[in-house]
Amino acid sequence: MEELKLAQQVTNTMFAETYYFLTIPLMMLIHAGFLAYEMGATRVKNVLSSGIKNLLAFAFTIVTFYFFGWWFYWALPTWPMDLAAGPGYMEISGIAYANAIALPWGDSAQYMGPNMGDHASGVFWGAFALFAATTASIASGALIERIQTVGFVICAIVLGSFAWVVAAAWGWHADGWLVTEWGFHDFGAAGLVHAVAGFFALGVLINLGPRVGKFNADGSANHIAGHNMPSTIVGLMLIIVGFFGFLMACIILPGEGWSWYGDAGTTIYGTPMTLSALAFNIVMAVSGGIIGAWIFTKDPFWMMSGALAGIISVASGLDVYFPAHVFLIATVAGIIIKPCADWLEARGIDDAVGAVTIHGTIGLFGVIVLGIFGSGMPGLGAYAPEGTVAMSFVGQVFGSIIMFLLGFVPGYVVSWILNKAGMLRIPDAVQIKGLDPVKVPAQAYPEGMTSPESEN
Repeated sequence: MEELKLAQQVTNTMFAETYYFLTIPLMMLIHAGFLAYEMGATRVKNVLSSGIKNLLAFAFTIVTFYFFGWWFYWALPTWPMDLAAGPGYMEISGIAYANAIALPWGDSAQYMGPNMGDHASGVFWGAFALFAATTASIASGALIERIQTVGFVICAIVLGSFAWVVAAAWGWHADGWLVTEWGFHDFGAAGLVHAVAGFFALGVLINLGPRVGKFNADGSANHIAGHNMPSTIVGLMLIIVGFFGFLMACIILPGEGWSWYGDAGTTIYGTPMTLSALAFNIVMAVSGGIIGAWIFTKDPFWMMSGALAGIISVASGLDVYFPAHVFLIATVAGIIIKPCADWLEARGIDDAVGAVTIHGTIGLFGVIVLGIFGSGMPGLGAYAPEGTVAMSFVGQVFGSIIMFLLGFVPGYVVSWILNKAGMLRIPDAVQIKGLDPVKVPAQAYPEGMTSPESEN
């Protein structure tokens, strides 16, 4: 019997390790999608520059998340309530614990690299690192065609290795004070990834300003079309495919050392969750978002953006909703994205791909809607301490305010500093000529699709 139990534990561990490992290449498809999406949404003269920024956002965010971003997640769940707090009831938080497992030097090194006894740390870290990189890619699209490379990389590091990580520590951790004291719940990270990234981008946009030629003297906006709509639409679909990996990584599998229940999967909060629920709800969310955007716009760009908005709008409650809930919420999200983006543009904000709306506005919409449908449900699993607050509308609204501030304030502050230092905005003359001819030692289309000089 003992041998059978040991064999079962080994099998569970190997399966869980493989499962999380596979979420990483699936999430890499998100970045392939962002490359195609944003390069297609730029004009010919700026295509490769947009690609370079996406590649650098990914690379720098992964590296900085390794060196310090991962530490914040484990160290700060109870901060600022108690900065020096030790491990919580699940023994998974506190400065000492973060020092022990998340610093890539000293004693912590034994938990990293070729440690044959460790089947979890690397793949779990990898999934979180891809979440971090995703935040940087989300913000990237809003800023295309006029942000300096070094300035953008600095913004990406602040967002991907600090701002969203603090949000995750507070609201995506069983000891996070938003969870234990306010009942905040965000299973699929609509608030702490998407809303934080979307409103970080808004903070940057205010200091960055619009692209040359976007607005007329009377304040009216001109449409600046990208050079390749099919690439943009296919890129959005790749992001949708990558979302399966993103949301898979939000489940803690059953098995020894992987779940707070012996025989069931859970969310990161310890509440029950299965892949079956994801199978129903993800595809219903995509469909609802497409239909909603089609009803309002008939535009393929907004229809595929609606698919993305559909998933984001229900991500917080995918462990709570039935498919009918998902379809209803996602359809509403698809309907409202274009009016919300137009409202922002009418106020002088040049969000090139609608990222603030699709990720920021819809992210908060999804978090708050869960406060309606999920109010009164347990926010933590079976081992939650006595007195833990359940999900509530008030808790979700309060959490949304925190997510907005954790995105917008760092985005505004870091971009304001960069702007004062002359490291934020590409000069207007370079924008007119094109970033690729001035800054990139290669041509996207050597045979010449169109003349950069003919573009505004």
